[in-house]
Amino acid sequence: MDRFTPARAGLRAAALVPALGSRIALRMFFTTQPRMPLRPDEEATDLVARRRAITVRGERVVTYTWGAGVDAALLVHGWRGRSAQFAPLVRELVAEGFRVVAFDAPSHGASTGRRTDIRDWLDAIRQLESLEGPFHLLAGHSFGALAALTAAREGVSADAVAALSGAGSPAVFIDRFADLASIPERVRRRFPRDFARRIGESTASAARRYDAVAHPLPSHVALLAVHDTGDRQVPLAASESLVAAHGDRARLVRTAGWGHGRILGAGPLLDAVVALARGGLAAVDAARSAEAEAGAGAGAEISRSTP
Repeated sequence: MDRFTPARAGLRAAALVPALGSRIALRMFFTTQPRMPLRPDEEATDLVARRRAITVRGERVVTYTWGAGVDAALLVHGWRGRSAQFAPLVRELVAEGFRVVAFDAPSHGASTGRRTDIRDWLDAIRQLESLEGPFHLLAGHSFGALAALTAAREGVSADAVAALSGAGSPAVFIDRFADLASIPERVRRRFPRDFARRIGESTASAARRYDAVAHPLPSHVALLAVHDTGDRQVPLAASESLVAAHGDRARLVRTAGWGHGRILGAGPLLDAVVALARGGLAAVDAARSAEAEAGAGAGAEISRSTP
C-alpha cells in the first residue's frame, strides 16, 4: 500500500464534485507525514553540525552549518525530505573548504509544524542569506530544487544553482502527483487552480513566480542539473527542459541506476556539484571529460542544452 491508497476511494467518490475532490487532493499533496527518519549513515554528519533556530511562520526551523570556509553553499531538501540526506555532499564540500548551510523546513526533520508550503522554503532561504550569505552555490533536491531556482530568480545571492532530481516548474510536481494519486480527470482539471490559491497565488501569478523554464535564472547564474534516467518521481524530461531553457550556461548530468533519492550519494552527482562549486561550468566539463578519458564515467553522461 502506498501513501495515497487510503484517499483514493474518497477521490473516486468525489469525482462528480470536482471542488470536493480537489480539496481532498490538496490534503494529500500537502501531507508531510510520516517524517523521514535520520539514517544511520547520516548520523555522524548530523551530529557535528552547528545548530541554530530561525522562525518561519511561527514555527521553529532548525538550521545546520558545517565547516568554516569563506565561500558558503546552501543545500535545500525536498518535500518529505530532510537536510541529513545531503550528508555525502556536505562531507565533500567541507573537504573542499566550503562552509555548508542547510535547514529542515517546517513539518520536516527536526523542525516543528504540521503544515507547510514552498513559501516557507523561500522564507528560510532568505533568512539564511542574511545570517550566512552571500551564497556561492544553491543546491536543491527535488522540490527543493524548485525552491532554490525561485530564490535565485528572486534575488537571493548565488553564482550557480544545482538542481538535483528537480524541475523548473510546479506543473511537473502537480502532474506527477496527479498520476501517482490517480486523480480523476474532472478533479485534475480543477486542481492546479486550487493549488495556486493554496500558496497565495493565481494560476498566472504562480507561473510567473515559480516557473524557471518560462522565466530563467538571471544571466550571471550558472545552472547544473543532475538527474537519473530511471527516476520514478520526477521525470528526466523536467531537467532536460530546464537545461534547454538556459542554453550554454547550463549543463545536464544524466546518471543511471540511482533513482530519485539515492542519487544524493552518487559519485557522478558529488563530482559534478563539487566541480561546479570550485570552478563553475568549465570545471564541470573538465571533470566529466577527465572521467570519460579514464573510463571512470560509466553510468553518467553530460550534455548542454540538447537532451
